[in-house]
Amino acid sequence: MSTLYDQAMEEMITTIHEWFDEQEKRDDLESVVKRTTLQMGIFNDIVLDYKPGRTTVDSLDLGLDDDVKSKQAGAFTEEQVRNEIRPKLVEVVQGRLDKLADTPLIDYRFTLRGKFPTTEGTLQLTLLEWINEEKRQLLLERIHTYVDKKLEQGTYPTKPLESFFLTSHLLDPKLFPELDVAWTIRLYDRIQELNQGRPDALAEHRGEITRAVTAWVENQFLPQYYDVQSSPYRTNEYSLKPGATLQSNIETQTGQHSDEHGKQQTSGTQPIDLLLYAAVMILRFEPSYSKPKGVTFLELAKQLGSRRAARMMTEGSGTYAKDDIHVKTEEVDCKANDVFALMTIHIRKEEPGAYQQALTFITHLLKQGFPKGYKIKLKSSVKQYLPIKGLAKSDTHRFFANALEYPELHPLLEEYAREAIQEFEFYEDTEGEKSCMPGSYATFGLGLVDERYFPLVEYYMGEVDDEHQLIQDKFIAAFVEQQGVTAQSIPALVVSLRRSTDSLKLKIQPELENEEILELLVRQIQELEHSEAERVLYPIFGKVENLTTLARKAEGRRKELLLELLQAAGK
Repeated sequence: MSTLYDQAMEEMITTIHEWFDEQEKRDDLESVVKRTTLQMGIFNDIVLDYKPGRTTVDSLDLGLDDDVKSKQAGAFTEEQVRNEIRPKLVEVVQGRLDKLADTPLIDYRFTLRGKFPTTEGTLQLTLLEWINEEKRQLLLERIHTYVDKKLEQGTYPTKPLESFFLTSHLLDPKLFPELDVAWTIRLYDRIQELNQGRPDALAEHRGEITRAVTAWVENQFLPQYYDVQSSPYRTNEYSLKPGATLQSNIETQTGQHSDEHGKQQTSGTQPIDLLLYAAVMILRFEPSYSKPKGVTFLELAKQLGSRRAARMMTEGSGTYAKDDIHVKTEEVDCKANDVFALMTIHIRKEEPGAYQQALTFITHLLKQGFPKGYKIKLKSSVKQYLPIKGLAKSDTHRFFANALEYPELHPLLEEYAREAIQEFEFYEDTEGEKSCMPGSYATFGLGLVDERYFPLVEYYMGEVDDEHQLIQDKFIAAFVEQQGVTAQSIPALVVSLRRSTDSLKLKIQPELENEEILELLVRQIQELEHSEAERVLYPIFGKVENLTTLARKAEGRRKELLLELLQAAGK
């Protein structure tokens, strides 16, 4: 046993030294931490994964084979790992930290974690938690200076890298043992406020905020109340611990009231409010596939007895004024709940005015940030659908098809579509082959009825996520059948075909017998990259060999044009 023990210790200690030696060779240490005052060092955590003959040390713990290892027995008992192996490994790491503490390599804190196969199964253990108090105090000073100058007194946009560090620092119990929820939320909101008007940067900042609060919810808050079963491949499953409940009177302490706009406000805040904040950030700004996590957070808060969470699930997050989320007139009754990305629309009078009010209601909310991947629950006596095979027969589809019956509403439908269209978003009530980006039904309907909306079709196709959406093929086929192949339709057709799939086949070769039409197609395709040109041509001609055969048999100007198409495709 002693020989095996000695071999194991030598392997683990050697691997630890190799990791530190490798990091010390880096020549970018100073430049990395100089990017922002909010970074004290590069590494704050390593995981020693002991596997005889294959031991690793890494700053990332992917945990990909945890399930496998948990079934593998080791030679040591848990007691041996804790009492004999742990002290020696800590001594080794502490020795390296003592020499590197003031270098940019090590953060203000450093954690050594270990994974060991034991006779009782895999043991995961925190071996060392180390804090450099001087660095910690300096970082706190820098955080407060940054908050004061850049956020509270600042008027300029901030940098996403600064938000990357700050958002996590504010929730770090080693830095802020007493969490000030109201202050933290106020700073998160201020970051967003300062970066308004810069959509891409704002999305980055919001992503950092959401990542930080989500990590806090999952790693610090929920484990206090729930037993968590997690897997790298599945979402977390939560079981309420016996007797777990929020602090007494927490909801009365928060003092809910409404401001002059009807928005719910809180006069005080508790940790549960940060959970609800995380849920709203996910539901409002994260992609559709992330939304279930936001809803789960609300459901868990409701289980804990939060009346505010229960109210949010029935009335929405409280982000929007009451007049914006509920409009009731003689013609229409519209309600919106951003938590479930749901618009409930009751058409009380089947007339243009009702659909005009409903469209205005929807567009206004989208402009305020309502989730674009929403769905409509429609109560209407009319059942109209677009003349396009393969679309979901949903209430959302039916609402826009109904509205398209009124030509006077077409400009309003275009305004809606341009506001709704967003890559990587999908209507909540579509999935699989029928998934479609917001704005699809309005764009398709307008594109089929009037050439004035061909530019809208082009804009739409420029945003389509063609890796996760297929229904553009259905529209293209209907578009060609309805609008034909003309000087007016060819630009929109070519842009659309750039987003088509290999399954689309168009029978438009007879129209291209007309040399003027063929030449217009050639001119459009010549502006594309070879791969895109080939993609556009495939639904029309099939394999390139088919086009080559046509060109060989053709004569005169037609032959020249077909050869130009081949050249555009790089053939």
